[in-house]
Amino acid sequence: MPEAEGADHRNDDVEVLVVGAGPTGLMLANWLVKSGVRVGIIDGKDGPTVESRALGVHSRSMEIYDQLGVADLVLGQVVRVESMRQGFGRVAFAPVPLTDLGRGITPYPGMYVLEQSANERILADNLQALGGWVRWRHRLVDLHRSESAVRAVVESAEGLRTISARFAVGCDGASSAVRSLCGIPFEGRTSRQTFYLVDAVGVSGLAPASVNIRQGAAEFLLAFPMKPDDAGRSGQRLIGVASDDDVAAVTEEFARYRLAEAFGVTYEDYRWFSTYRLHYRIAARFRAGPIFLAGDAAHVHSPVGAQGMNTGLQDAHNLAFKLADVVAARASPASLDRYAAERRPVALHLLSTTDRLFRGVVSRSVVMTAVRRFAPRVALPIGVAVLPHLPIGRRLAGYLGQIRIRYPMDENARRGRRHPVVGRRLPWTGANFGVLRSARWQVHVYAADGGRIHEADGVARHLGLALHAFATTGRTALEPGTLYLVRPDGFVAAASLPEDAVDRFAALAGVAFAKDHQEGRRE
Repeated sequence: MPEAEGADHRNDDVEVLVVGAGPTGLMLANWLVKSGVRVGIIDGKDGPTVESRALGVHSRSMEIYDQLGVADLVLGQVVRVESMRQGFGRVAFAPVPLTDLGRGITPYPGMYVLEQSANERILADNLQALGGWVRWRHRLVDLHRSESAVRAVVESAEGLRTISARFAVGCDGASSAVRSLCGIPFEGRTSRQTFYLVDAVGVSGLAPASVNIRQGAAEFLLAFPMKPDDAGRSGQRLIGVASDDDVAAVTEEFARYRLAEAFGVTYEDYRWFSTYRLHYRIAARFRAGPIFLAGDAAHVHSPVGAQGMNTGLQDAHNLAFKLADVVAARASPASLDRYAAERRPVALHLLSTTDRLFRGVVSRSVVMTAVRRFAPRVALPIGVAVLPHLPIGRRLAGYLGQIRIRYPMDENARRGRRHPVVGRRLPWTGANFGVLRSARWQVHVYAADGGRIHEADGVARHLGLALHAFATTGRTALEPGTLYLVRPDGFVAAASLPEDAVDRFAALAGVAFAKDHQEGRRE
């Protein structure tokens, strides 16, 4: 994306410096600019990503796109995944429908495929519409930090320049210069196996519009549907395991032969081929004073579940509002510790889960091979028939769509139990997500009578917040008449009866609520 006309190149003082203009960095910059924060975003590349790279977009990420106002643009470009098809060798098992996955708990049920490059284009265009821009060909070469500020040395075509910022965020990928310059260890391991990736067109042997998982005694194939090419030929992302050989020994011809021989999968042409080894790593710390890490700079893992890009987008969404509140003096700098407290456990759980799953699907043991070959034949038909009608089906959909993430909150500690709503993303009733587009702290009340709404209005006015009253709790754990303090990122910070709400909400949120919060309308 070219720099905006009239951009001030002389002003190198910003409030937040974002290093890296991938999906995570662009999402962070979008929300910061939208929140009125003065942002600088730099990237050493010549321009936006042209390779497809990450693919999956889950329900929670779609909700964030909706809050940002670009969901319709995303939906206009995605491929909707209709089912998951497991199989062994050349045999495909019964399909597992995915279009209704999460229906009733999110306005965006199912799973969507949109390559990273398209996500970046949408976010970059929206950033420019908001008044921000990316400084391409600006490479970070050094960082100097104090307790309250950052000075970054950046190399560009014009030579070295210095950018001063109150905060900096490393969104610069697995080989993060920010993480390295901060001396933060990247803990974990790298797999011995070499994997290959083919973005193929004219694919035969796989169900279209499906996530295909094929396994064998010593083979593995994970395939995602992609958009057809200009000639209308079907597209698929094909990921396979080669061996413990050196990465350089695995060629596209090798991958083409293995796919045809093991799974009967062939293709006419390809748009991108790459080889890699999987990394399971997490930064020892997500924060070093005024410097933060997000996305792949903070954590990397296997592609099982297509969780990587989504997790980075959610890191950015979480951090943006914390930084915006501190920059605007609505919260103390100490509140920024909550970013690592909330997001690092999510990353740790994701690394552990994807590692275990991937070890299972690529294990060559006799037992695991038998499980992969025969268990799905029995379990899948039962699961397809029963799971959607059981509570565990909704829970599973929540996990896969990254909706059931839970953050630690002081509210739970005070009550001595885990509140069913506090710390979670606001449950969707079917009518309560539109108000989240204001991206402001707000008070909600559900299924309340006139008297309780009047009390809730008094609480909200005292705090300088918008009140939103809704007629029903829907099929959720929201309690009629209870007041909920909802954060700008859509997570519930606290719940209370009206008589205790002013003290509890002000104390738990840690925010000196400004009068500009009253701009949200009361419903």
